[in-house]
Amino acid sequence: MASLRDFLKVYWPLVVIALGGVVLALILMDPAPPKKIRFAAGPVGGAYHAFAERYQRLLGEQGVEVILVETAGSIDNLRMLEDDDVDVGLVQGGLARPADADELRSLGGLFPEPFWVFVGQDVPATNFGALRSSRVSIGGSGSGSRILATELQTEYGGDWLETTLLDLSGNEAADALINGDLDAAIFTASIQASYIEKLLDIPDVRLLPFERAPALSRRMQALSAVTLLRGVVNLGEDVPSTDVPLVAPVAQLVVNKKLHPAIEALLIDAASQIHSEGTLLAPAGAYPNPDVTDLPVSEQARRYYQDGPSFLRRYFSFDVANFLERAWVLAIPLLTLLFPLVRAAPPIYRWRVRRKIYVWYDDLRDLERRGRSAEEEDVRGKVLEDLERLQAEIGQVEVPLSYTDDLYRLRSHVEFVKQLVCNRNPVKVAG
Repeated sequence: MASLRDFLKVYWPLVVIALGGVVLALILMDPAPPKKIRFAAGPVGGAYHAFAERYQRLLGEQGVEVILVETAGSIDNLRMLEDDDVDVGLVQGGLARPADADELRSLGGLFPEPFWVFVGQDVPATNFGALRSSRVSIGGSGSGSRILATELQTEYGGDWLETTLLDLSGNEAADALINGDLDAAIFTASIQASYIEKLLDIPDVRLLPFERAPALSRRMQALSAVTLLRGVVNLGEDVPSTDVPLVAPVAQLVVNKKLHPAIEALLIDAASQIHSEGTLLAPAGAYPNPDVTDLPVSEQARRYYQDGPSFLRRYFSFDVANFLERAWVLAIPLLTLLFPLVRAAPPIYRWRVRRKIYVWYDDLRDLERRGRSAEEEDVRGKVLEDLERLQAEIGQVEVPLSYTDDLYRLRSHVEFVKQLVCNRNPVKVAG
């Protein structure tokens, strides 16, 4: 116990600095990531919503609750991201405005979303421009399909009859086309969307090709030319029966730039699991891709694509890895500060312990001087009494065992001075 007290007497500044540094680090380090985020998921039944459910499951396994917010589509998702009503959303490429780059960040392109134009078998149209007077569903008011359809109408020119443009979307539009209530239905969606899969398998509906897809991709930066290969939907039934050229924007994962970087890392990790498998339109490993976005890619995403998951995320759970990553930033300067203190502490400790012993030598030397100069018996007696009292006080001194030799050496020196004073003849000693 005495050793512990001696240790604390010496090391207490170091202990206080260490504790203060830990408290300061906990106060200053980045806040912990949220346990709940809101995900703009698009309409129920669409590919966006299906993908959002997969994100919900994967993030839930890491302890982050994902609340799916049903929306009308990409335009609605962008608006909610801008208004900070949601934290993350799937957005069709080419819809972001320049001003969106101030508040929104992309985590990468995820998959191509072809611009599908399905027509009934009895509709004579052979290209998109031939649908000007047909009953066409171009998507809801908050959908990317409607925006892209309108832009393509401009590219193809001519007068489009507004009375024939309907705002049906998703399964509702697909069913209307199958029932003959529409001449054509337009979608911008993944090939995995349920209504796309359904329409590709129906003989009475045909997919309109974009023979000039490369030219359109040059004229419209948001579009790329893709090909639906012959037989890729159903090899046995030869669906489609020929290669079908299409144009497609790329869907991207968009976040508010205030979203915690650790959540961004989780989302990218989930995106890699979901979208790297390849599709009927893209080979495995093509997505996610940070180079096919129309919004700035976040710094966290850039680091992830270059280096992969952090070292700690490879070996620890999300919560533990995130805490260590946040604490490590401040641990480095703290350790840098403590290192010289730790090196200086042992010499200080030795000095403090030995000082408890050596401090008595001032009194001992003074008593020796008085004893040597004493000419009268009563003066020497007073010096001897003081030496006895000094010896008793020294006997109360406690030092670690490794320093007892110094303590006993001091006690022997006191005894030596006592003998010197006792045997001293009463002669005058020159000052």
